[in-house]
Amino acid sequence: MGNSPQEVINHQVVEKCDLLIGAFWTRLGTPTNKYSSGTVEEIEKHIKSEKPAMLYFSSQPVAMDTVDLDQVTKLKQFKQSCQSRGLYEEYDSHSDFKQKFYHHLQLKLNEHPLFNGVSTYEIEEVESKTSLPDLSEASRVLLKEASLDDQGNILCIRHKGGTYLQTNGKNMIPSQDRREVAKWEEALEELIKEGLITERGNKREIFEITNLGYQIADMIQL
Repeated sequence: MGNSPQEVINHQVVEKCDLLIGAFWTRLGTPTNKYSSGTVEEIEKHIKSEKPAMLYFSSQPVAMDTVDLDQVTKLKQFKQSCQSRGLYEEYDSHSDFKQKFYHHLQLKLNEHPLFNGVSTYEIEEVESKTSLPDLSEASRVLLKEASLDDQGNILCIRHKGGTYLQTNGKNMIPSQDRREVAKWEEALEELIKEGLITERGNKREIFEITNLGYQIADMIQL
């Protein structure tokens, strides 16, 4: 009775936790009385108890008009404090995160003193349940290029001079032959239908790759 919600979490979860894993992209969380967020409080208390922590920060692109800039600033400050203590890794895709996570988890479980006396762990990788949709070749190329774009954007520009589909610094429509234009317009619509990109604005000119889109793009090999 009388304890704050964060104190209850600290007692019931953090104090009983042996290994902490955190992943961040654009948000840090809600401040507490003593820390910049409840998440930070949990992490700092866990580390203070000399238990292992694995922190990951995503470097995947994000549209800045969709995020809380105050949260981004606080997250950057926390990231810098972790960097000075050697507490984190960055990842730039879901496949990169998967590879680093399994490797680091294996090391923590086998090498940290907290787990001494416990049988050696063998971590078995489980295949992602996300399946690769049946996409046309043009859709595959367009999605892959969009995933490499700094902002994850696709621009569809239509004017009297023709139709231009741009992403990752490239114009994806090589000629204004109507057959060629129709192929890439269909590719754009296919990605929208599959939920791999989403429209930004109301003029059907700017599209942004979704989280699922990044996952599928990581699976595509051209």
